[in-house]
Amino acid sequence: MIPNDTLDQIVARQQYLEARMAEGAPGAEMIAIAREYSDLKPVVETIARYRALTAELEEAQAMLAEPEMRGLAEEEIARLKEALPEAEQALRLALLPRDAADARPAMIEIRPGTGGEEAALFAADLLRMYQRYADAKGWSFEIIDEQATELGGIRELTARVAGDGVFARLKFESGVHRVQRVPETESGGRIHTSAATVAVLPEAADVDIDIAPADIRIDTMRASGAGGQHVNTTDSAVRITHLPTGLVVTSSEKSQHRNREIAMQVLKTRLFDMERQRASDERSAARKAQVGSGDRSERIRTYNFPQGRMTDHRINLTLYRLEEILGGDLDETIDALIAETQARQLAEMEK
Repeated sequence: MIPNDTLDQIVARQQYLEARMAEGAPGAEMIAIAREYSDLKPVVETIARYRALTAELEEAQAMLAEPEMRGLAEEEIARLKEALPEAEQALRLALLPRDAADARPAMIEIRPGTGGEEAALFAADLLRMYQRYADAKGWSFEIIDEQATELGGIRELTARVAGDGVFARLKFESGVHRVQRVPETESGGRIHTSAATVAVLPEAADVDIDIAPADIRIDTMRASGAGGQHVNTTDSAVRITHLPTGLVVTSSEKSQHRNREIAMQVLKTRLFDMERQRASDERSAARKAQVGSGDRSERIRTYNFPQGRMTDHRINLTLYRLEEILGGDLDETIDALIAETQARQLAEMEK
């Protein structure tokens, strides 16, 4: 049973935020208030549904004392007792601690690992998988920086994904993705194992990271790519080096001004992620209990082409739908990862 005091505090907090929004507040404060209000709204609605059922149950139980209403009361009690466990479970899930970054856009970084050119081609397959998944979810997918190989693989890629609940779902993709298949470059028909790494970072907001001008060095370069009149004709590409950490980011769009904006956003996002990782390491015990730990050295998934299967090693989930998964059908896998994370969090709460 969830204490009523806890539920009362949540409802009171939402009412306070609603009043503050009605009064008006300075820009940055209003954004923070609106975000917290939006996060609390579904929780308060779940509390209201749960409390409505418990109130109905109390009324039905009181009706048992009236002989002419006893039969109807017993039917209502049976119905409500059947509905209450589901409502209580929904409330427990709503009360689980949330990652404050879940609602943010995300930066995806994909790099080939072991496997040479085959790893680069697999990295390109992962890019297409995420592009198709984003299309299916109605998200925007913008490639910020891409370095391709001559055979169409990827040496390095950074993309921005924006939409409803992007980071909440894509954060489970961080880690090492392994592929087992006969490479296009293999003439002997032997199965090779290659890998690519994926990092999903929550996009930083301006209020998260403040970068001092003295801490960065900005260099302009000639853009490089597949060809065309623009390539190697103007110094439009931008490289920003963050001197305290040594982080280097680049952007190679046609507009130098736009490249500065993009590169700064990527830099802020990487610095924000470093800060999140540091805070997460300080909570290492809690972090071990989460499926989506974000450890990019962890092998999380294997894509086996000869058997047509995908295995997620974190939750021992195997699906024989490899073609559909690589075509962007990721919901079943991500839903299972979310459910496992919630189950672990609930178990920790009960302890």
